Amino acid sequence: MNKLTRRRFLIASGVTAAGALAAGATQVDWAHLMSAAQQAPLDPHSGVLVVVTLYGGNDGLNTVVPAGDHAYQNARPELAYKPEEVLDLGEGLGLNPGMKGLKGLWDNHELAIVRGVGYPKPDHSHFRSMAIWQTASPDTPVPTGWLGRWLDISGDDPLRALSVEPVLPPMLAGAQTAAASMPVGGLTLPKGALGKAFQSLGAAQPGEGYWQAKAARSVSDLYHAEQALGTAAHPADRAAKGGQRQGALSAQLDVVAGLIEAGVPTRAYSVSLGGFDTHADERGTQQRLLTELDGALTPFVQRLGRTDRGKQAVVLVYSEFGRRVAANASEGTDHGTAGPVFVLGNGVHGGFHGAEPSLTDLDDGDLKETTDFRDVYATLLEQVLGTDAGRVLPGYAGRLGGLLV
Repeated sequence: MNKLTRRRFLIASGVTAAGALAAGATQVDWAHLMSAAQQAPLDPHSGVLVVVTLYGGNDGLNTVVPAGDHAYQNARPELAYKPEEVLDLGEGLGLNPGMKGLKGLWDNHELAIVRGVGYPKPDHSHFRSMAIWQTASPDTPVPTGWLGRWLDISGDDPLRALSVEPVLPPMLAGAQTAAASMPVGGLTLPKGALGKAFQSLGAAQPGEGYWQAKAARSVSDLYHAEQALGTAAHPADRAAKGGQRQGALSAQLDVVAGLIEAGVPTRAYSVSLGGFDTHADERGTQQRLLTELDGALTPFVQRLGRTDRGKQAVVLVYSEFGRRVAANASEGTDHGTAGPVFVLGNGVHGGFHGAEPSLTDLDDGDLKETTDFRDVYATLLEQVLGTDAGRVLPGYAGRLGGLLV
């Protein structure tokens, strides 16, 4: 999102704290995070939540595709996928053909798809709808994000939540506490003889004073960060398979994986991918974006499954709304309502959750939501972050049973 769009979003959301945070006042660096990992490491048994925001309103019907449904084919004569083009999930649904990696996670029971997720009285505005999702308050604008309120009730350490994005999203801003922010950037340390000499400065020396030891330890922390994070510390040098440059989301998730493995005491992370406002020429644009999402999420989830700390992580993928059922005249779709939410990781009950919305029983051309998004949030708050959801979502009692192991 550009600065003007972000500013409008912050104003519309009512999250006033995030305006100041967007200037980067709470940014942390590699050394700070690595020091925290050494001084107060993450309990290997603590749950970690990674939230992936798809800005723009991803078209859920061309993500989890009811390709065999005649109503879908009739509503989108040029835009619809044929049954043989999608990756079969059962129940007449298939994944977009750009999501082959996620199909593998589905087969391995590490992908849960929650269907028909939305909120009552949906709003077609990007800004209002995203504000609703990020504050978890559909009825009344509130000045705090849902994870910001979790921060407020669970302590005052901003490192418990971290945004690996250019700015801090409103969902991480609380009334008393806000998450830390560390936009993806380079960590370049000296190499060769100079590098060895510089690294030796981090060695402990007998009899040194407190501040001397602290300064030396910061050098060691930097080298520890580079070793722990690998290519995530060098965005300019990253390359995906086939020699292609790695996308922004992959870069963000590389950083998150490295921080989890290093034991940084962060319990919630925020990353994002934009561009899903597909009013025209949707099919190619969305499939390219979903391929990028697939190429970032698949190795990330596989990597998480190889370590004890990683196995405790759960990934949530959402967008502010889905798209309308019928295609428009520009081979795209306009702002809609409900859509699928993905929940991934070692600890999920893979498969479908929630009812599939009808394509014929519509609300003025829009899907009717069958699952309130707060059901998903409440479940993750309690089963991943270990918090009474009622303290974050006051007055809301819904839960999504069977989502997590």
